[in-house]
Amino acid sequence: MTSKQRAYLKGLAMTIDPIFQIGKAAVTPELTAAVSEALEARELIKLNILKNCAEEGSVLASTLAERTHSQVVQVIGKKIVLYRQAKDEKKRKIVLPK
Repeated sequence: MTSKQRAYLKGLAMTIDPIFQIGKAAVTPELTAAVSEALEARELIKLNILKNCAEEGSVLASTLAERTHSQVVQVIGKKIVLYRQAKDEKKRKIVLPK
């Protein structure tokens, strides 16, 4: 992913609300499956890390990205933004700049 594409996705992510919250259980198989489904449906999602989570945001982001085969767009404080292009071309909503 180029810096231009990442900047574009960051701009899109500013307007969306977090759809998942990561608590003290951190990254569970259920969370990974739910995030993967959400990525397939929306392509770009935002997650919120709760205060009772002991893991660092960057560690959680890289773990989730690896398990869901997505890319980390940004991690700011307690917020994570992930992106994965939809497999089905008809479901693709985001067109990245070249």
